[in-house]
Amino acid sequence: MATLLDKIWDSHAVHRGAGGTDLLYVDFHLIHEGSSPQAFEGLRLAGRTVRRPDLTLATEDHVVPTRGRLGRSGVAATMVDALRRNCAEFGIPLRRAGTDGQGIVHVIGPELGITQPGRTILCGDSHTSTHGAFGALAFGIGTSQVEHVLATQTVALAKPRAMAVTLQGELPAGVTAKDVALAIIGRIGTGGAQGHVIEYRGPAIEAMSMESRLTLCNMSIEAGAKAGMIAPDDVTIDYLRGRPYAPTGRAWDEAVASWKSLRSDDDAEFDRSIDIDVTPLSPFVSWGTNPSQVVQLSGTVPDPADLPDPAARHAAERALTYMDLAPGTPMREIPIDVVFLGSCTNGRIEDLRAAAQLLDGRTIAPGVRMLVVPGSTAVKQAAESEGLDKVFRKAGAEWRTAGCSMCVAMNNDSLEPGQRCASTSNRNFEGRQGKGGRTHLVSPATAAATAVTGRLTAPSSVGAP
Repeated sequence: MATLLDKIWDSHAVHRGAGGTDLLYVDFHLIHEGSSPQAFEGLRLAGRTVRRPDLTLATEDHVVPTRGRLGRSGVAATMVDALRRNCAEFGIPLRRAGTDGQGIVHVIGPELGITQPGRTILCGDSHTSTHGAFGALAFGIGTSQVEHVLATQTVALAKPRAMAVTLQGELPAGVTAKDVALAIIGRIGTGGAQGHVIEYRGPAIEAMSMESRLTLCNMSIEAGAKAGMIAPDDVTIDYLRGRPYAPTGRAWDEAVASWKSLRSDDDAEFDRSIDIDVTPLSPFVSWGTNPSQVVQLSGTVPDPADLPDPAARHAAERALTYMDLAPGTPMREIPIDVVFLGSCTNGRIEDLRAAAQLLDGRTIAPGVRMLVVPGSTAVKQAAESEGLDKVFRKAGAEWRTAGCSMCVAMNNDSLEPGQRCASTSNRNFEGRQGKGGRTHLVSPATAAATAVTGRLTAPSSVGAP
């Protein structure tokens, strides 16, 4: 009667704490320049080394520029230099900006085959939940925990509760994993899965590609979950075959046999369960300042007065003031200044293909700026080998190098005050993409359609080029 969470947790529990906190073994630790400097300084002060540098990988992603070179001064240069020094001192492999294998931490983990079923994978970044798409238990940790993992290859945690989200039906044409994620968060709220690990199940999940599953698990954090997970299947195994960190030979056969048995028991009991029929869904878009403030793109900006809960009503009023939107406004009439395609949510090759297919033979609307930022150098190389970069450039978009870019705006890629952006990233709180910037969360196809018309637009609404 064990869930997928139970099986991975129990197999990694090094010590059971009397107060409900267990010590878990960490299979792999990913780090980047944004969350590690204090952790390494803590190691120095305590005279400690990194316990397993071979089970650790660093990448430069959050602050690296996606156009031009990193300067010799400024906050970004300081952070990147610190990461390079720390990795050299403690013997940790580092993927430098622009080199093979570099990119957003949650994009390169799966690409390299580091992310494998049954593993515990940690990183000082909340969207580590992305890796759960492979049937791994993956979650973000704080700076003190980063130091603890570096020193001991373990982490102390209280076990979360298990939540099942079962997706029934078949996704309609034009509806993506990003739309599904926004639909789920819109239904249960940003705290709806708090204290839980979500296991996504059902026929709609089984029909998803690996990259779509990554998008869905990535967005679990926006529902308040500790992590998101999907049991491994043939889609998972096919994706991992031949990856640099994947097992080979007899070890591969043994790993596959183990992975295929890694799923929740039929009689497993979840602490909470919800079922969602995806059949009636259409593209979603956010109207407010958190991912639960969403409607279908065919809808209108809601009226806060219709919300019975005072706290929700106040939050909606504040969101509409910041977003400069009026209740009743059709979402399809909202003009856009900037379109951002990228991030650990939607910066993979499948995402770029979807956007390029819609942009092929079309031109971006006058006055609209579109940034296309591959999630990794491997994605960039794959896109260029397929000619996708030419499609984007011909349409009028900016083709960039790999990095987090405008998702976090910790670099030169940011919105100006008052600019409105259709973004494929995962968060839309006030100032997320730049001070005073206004963010609408959308799928890659919706982002491309929006770029063509200059207003929020469903992919199906764009006519022939």
